[in-house]
Amino acid sequence: MLSYRHAYHAGNHADVLKHLVLMLCIEHMNSKDKAYTVVDSHAGAGFYALDAEQAKSTGEFVEGIGRLWERTNLPPPLKEYVAMVRALNGSATLRRYPGSPRVAAYQMRDNPQVRDTLRLCELHSTDFALLRRQFKTAGKRVSVEQADGFEVLKAVLPPPSRRGLVLIDPSYEVKSDYMKVAAAIKDSLKRFATGTYLVWHPMLPTIEANNLPDKLKKAGARHWLHATLCVRTAATKGHGMHGSGMFVVNPPWTLAAALEECLPYLANVLAQDSGANWKLDLLEQNTGKD
Repeated sequence: MLSYRHAYHAGNHADVLKHLVLMLCIEHMNSKDKAYTVVDSHAGAGFYALDAEQAKSTGEFVEGIGRLWERTNLPPPLKEYVAMVRALNGSATLRRYPGSPRVAAYQMRDNPQVRDTLRLCELHSTDFALLRRQFKTAGKRVSVEQADGFEVLKAVLPPPSRRGLVLIDPSYEVKSDYMKVAAAIKDSLKRFATGTYLVWHPMLPTIEANNLPDKLKKAGARHWLHATLCVRTAATKGHGMHGSGMFVVNPPWTLAAALEECLPYLANVLAQDSGANWKLDLLEQNTGKD
């Protein structure tokens, strides 16, 4: 079942949270002069036109990146995030929104001293074709494959450099995705215990969505961070997404402070009703820092 297209949701509140966390994590990876690999298991199309029919039909970006675009009082990490979207957008007018592949590629290093690599997986045939076109001139440092990201993780971990970041962001359009995400984290930690793993998850009034964070907390990580951002009151029935979360295994030591600065601001500015809120949980059982 491959009906999900992220073009309908690009730039919404969930993307703001996801790409802010991704940016901050890669920024920390860049603090060391040693190459790393980023694996995006469900990469999507890579770039999204906000004036296209898909994005216009939902208008979700208006309630996400659109609310941040012209603000002058952004906390420093959010100011950096919006500046990155502006640079990738290539215009003072908000017309396009970068997906996680472009966010990652924008920050990764490609020079004679350090050459980071990016591995992108996407199963949907249309989005795969668009993604491949986005990176057709990127060279060997970026690989794009039409593949099941969950299966690819089993083959590529640990990366040769022993430094790596994995983003797991499935559509969750089928219930089995929740089980696969938890299993992927558990298995990946056995293969590459020191990797940084980012899991995006929707907040929905379903058993599977509600249970996933607890399953991730029990996957065997000694250090994790869980950030949630709700923009409206949770529905008591139906399938409307009221917020989302980022679960980060082996997070950078700088991440919690940055999110403590940004999450209250986002909950206020992106609020759609009085039920908007945020939460940040952290478990640390070691003192190792990447």
